[in-house]
Amino acid sequence: MALSVLRFVFLVVLAGVAVVVIKSGIYPTQSAWIVWVLVLGIMVLGGAVIALDVLFPQKPLHIISAVYFGLIVGLFLAYVAGVALTPIFESLQSPDKVRNTVQLILAAVLSYTCISFLMQTKDDFRFIIPYVEFSKEVRGRRPFILDTSVVIDGRIADLVEANLFDSRLVLPRFAISELQAIADSADKNKRTRGRRGLDILNRLRNNPEVELEIFDRDLPEFAGQSVDLKLVVLAKHLEGKLVTNDFNLNKVARVHGVPVINVNDLANALKPHFLPGEHIQVRVVRPGEEERQGVGYLEDGTMVVVEDGREFVGKAIYLTVTSVLQTSAGRMIFGRFERLDLGQGSGRAGGNA
Repeated sequence: MALSVLRFVFLVVLAGVAVVVIKSGIYPTQSAWIVWVLVLGIMVLGGAVIALDVLFPQKPLHIISAVYFGLIVGLFLAYVAGVALTPIFESLQSPDKVRNTVQLILAAVLSYTCISFLMQTKDDFRFIIPYVEFSKEVRGRRPFILDTSVVIDGRIADLVEANLFDSRLVLPRFAISELQAIADSADKNKRTRGRRGLDILNRLRNNPEVELEIFDRDLPEFAGQSVDLKLVVLAKHLEGKLVTNDFNLNKVARVHGVPVINVNDLANALKPHFLPGEHIQVRVVRPGEEERQGVGYLEDGTMVVVEDGREFVGKAIYLTVTSVLQTSAGRMIFGRFERLDLGQGSGRAGGNA
């Protein structure tokens, strides 16, 4: 929106420049058609500048070092150009009028270019002087780009509030649109998940300790791409890390060389480790697949398979860990019944003995 307003103002300024040129009288007055040529030429010049700006939205940082102070630098360059062209102006019939007109056009074009550069590269803003560097202060070195699935999951808010993510969070506008579409779905389950995602998003935005950025630029690489590939392209563009729960997106991102943080993998990594011979308490909730086996769960969701535990379904028992199996679905613990917890036969399971 800001760039659209800038471009409109730029065209209005060029229209004013055309009026000044017409009133200056630097063209042959006996040729009225020249007036329209001048007006059309100035407006075409403005359109060409805007077209080049749209075609090349990603400005190299080394160009920014030349046009860094926006309007001030644009006016200064226009003044220098006018001084350099003075010998040419002196050879004309009306040197002052020609100089003023040329400087006015250069000031409008260069000022627009400088301001546009700064607006489109505000996140990468950097100006280097020999031995001194000024750069925008941001949290962390690489941003975290959030996927829709990780916002709906909800655990990201707890992880952020636990200071596990020390860089700014970036949520693209198209991901928010996808989240809103899920929240407006006719399916009740999808609608519930979408609304929970919006609640998590508001929770992140209202937290003063969280730096959440809504990325609403439309990169040229987004054209014709799916939402997953847009996230990968955005992560590469920002040189950030992708945070997701989507298994397929995880694989696609790794193929493109984008670092990925999978919240499910993170949750599995944070689960406590048990060694054979340790004693744990668990409540047996159902029979196992094998004869006499019982199955229980720890508080973090880890499945526990209890040998000779079928007869204790619905009761809390102590067991001795015999082995631990790590699978892609999570961690499984195998144990052998040790004794019944008489004090908490119907209590909550999962504590360490």
